[in-house]
Amino acid sequence: MAAYAEEFIKRGVKLLGLSCDDLKSHAEWIKDIEAHTPGCEVKYPIVADPNRGIIKQLNMVDPDEKDSSGNSLPSRALHIVGPDKKVKLSFLYPATTGRNMEEVVRVLESLQVAAKHKVSTPVNWKPGELVVITPGVSNEEAKKMFPQGFQTTDLPSKKEYLRFTKV
Repeated sequence: MAAYAEEFIKRGVKLLGLSCDDLKSHAEWIKDIEAHTPGCEVKYPIVADPNRGIIKQLNMVDPDEKDSSGNSLPSRALHIVGPDKKVKLSFLYPATTGRNMEEVVRVLESLQVAAKHKVSTPVNWKPGELVVITPGVSNEEAKKMFPQGFQTTDLPSKKEYLRFTKV
């Protein structure tokens, strides 16, 4: 996450870490990250949850991975919370699997574009590609919202179901 911090800042996103370790462990962990990732600094806050209360509430446990006491280990979870304080997306990876940060950034951009423009992003969408105008937007509204125009598809039903545009 620290290596991608600038990408999040560019998009107006604040990072917050949550760990089941104590503060002393965080300090050592941060030293390790910074030593093994040249030019990388952990500048965002990390909340300590050594009793795992928050982690359990957010379902951030890996049911298949246990510690020596038989307790479930934390998973690699990531939540994107919107300006309205609601969770917009949750990624839950097994503790043994690293995150794909390119995908995290891509999904974040998709969420931001969708919220700003009343559009949806199709499978494998990347910034700059066509988006789909949501069904709740009438053609009249779409013409005002997207003065550059939009494309429709010709489905066998002859209905203008999908309307594609750039934002």
